[in-house]
Amino acid sequence: MAKRTLGKSGLEVSAIGLGCMGLSFGYGTPTSKDDAIALIRGAYERGITFFDTAEAYGPNVNEEVLGAAVAPFRDQVVIATKFGFRGGSPANGPDSRPDTIRAVTEASLKRLGTDRIELLYQHRVDPAVPIEDVAGTVADLIREGKVQHFGLSEAGVSTIRRAHAVQPVAALQSEYSLWWREPEQAILPVLEELGIGFVPFSPLGKGYLTGTIGAGDSFGADDFRNNVPRLSADARAANQALIDRLGPVAADKGATPAQIAIAWLIAQKPWIVPIPGTTKLHRLDENIGALSLTLSTGDLATIGDALAAIAVQGDRYPPAMQAMIDR
Repeated sequence: MAKRTLGKSGLEVSAIGLGCMGLSFGYGTPTSKDDAIALIRGAYERGITFFDTAEAYGPNVNEEVLGAAVAPFRDQVVIATKFGFRGGSPANGPDSRPDTIRAVTEASLKRLGTDRIELLYQHRVDPAVPIEDVAGTVADLIREGKVQHFGLSEAGVSTIRRAHAVQPVAALQSEYSLWWREPEQAILPVLEELGIGFVPFSPLGKGYLTGTIGAGDSFGADDFRNNVPRLSADARAANQALIDRLGPVAADKGATPAQIAIAWLIAQKPWIVPIPGTTKLHRLDENIGALSLTLSTGDLATIGDALAAIAVQGDRYPPAMQAMIDR
C-alpha cells in the first residue's frame, strides 16, 4: 500500500487508515471482540498501518480491542488515540486539564498494551483550559517517551496556531468529505502553511456517500445517526441529488461512489490521510480499492461542478455536539 507523511512531522502512515470507532460506538450493537480483532488484522494484512481509536469510543473498550488486535505486529503500526472528554464520555463535555490528560494517557497506554502512543489528539477543544497548557502537557509526555506526536481534532485556526507555537502539531483530525467542505476555507491553508497533516474522519458521510442509504431507509434505535440533522429522512431525500451526480463519474471509472469519495479526498493534498471506518471486510476492500483510482483534472472538475450545483441540506451535528466545535 502507498504511504503518506503527515505534514512535516515525519510520521509515515498508510495512505488510508482505519477508523475504529464504529466497532464499539455510535452505530448500534458493538461488533464482537473476535470479529473486531479479525477486521483490524485483516486491515493490517491488506497494508493498513494507521489505526484510529479514542478513550471515548465505548468508552475504553475500543482501545482494548485495538491493542489486542495489533499486539502481534505492534511495531509495524501507528496508533492514534484521543483524550478530552470528562469521564471519557462526550455527553459529559470537554475536560483537558493537564492532570486529566496525564491520567487518560496512562490509562490508554494500559488499555492498548503499549509503551507509547504514536499520535495523541485532543478530542475536542476545551474552552476552560488554555490550549497552551494542553500543548505543554503533551510536550511533556513526548519528552517522557509516552507519546510521539501531538494532534488536534475539530480545532479552529487560532487554536491550531497557538498550540503549534508550543508543541508542533503533527495532524488535525476533522470532518472533510464531498458533502462537508468547510475545511477548504481556512483550515487547509493554515495546515499547509504550518506543515500539519490532515486526517479527515467521516470521509463517506457516515455511510451516506456510499449511495446505499436512501430516504426510506432507517437506522437502528441505538444508532447515533438518528440524531444527525443531515441524515434525517427529509435531508437524505434532498441530498440524493449529490449521489445521483456521483453515479456517472463512478460508472465511468468502474468504481463505486464510496471509492470516488475517498479518491477525491486523496487527490486534494498529498498530506491528507482519510480514515474510513467499517465493520465488514468487503467494505474494507472497497475502501482500499479507492487508492487504485486516478482522478484526472477533468474528473475533479466534473465533481467540482456537480458539488457547486447542489446545496447540501441539514446540519452535520445536533446542537449540543455542534457547540463543541472550535471555530
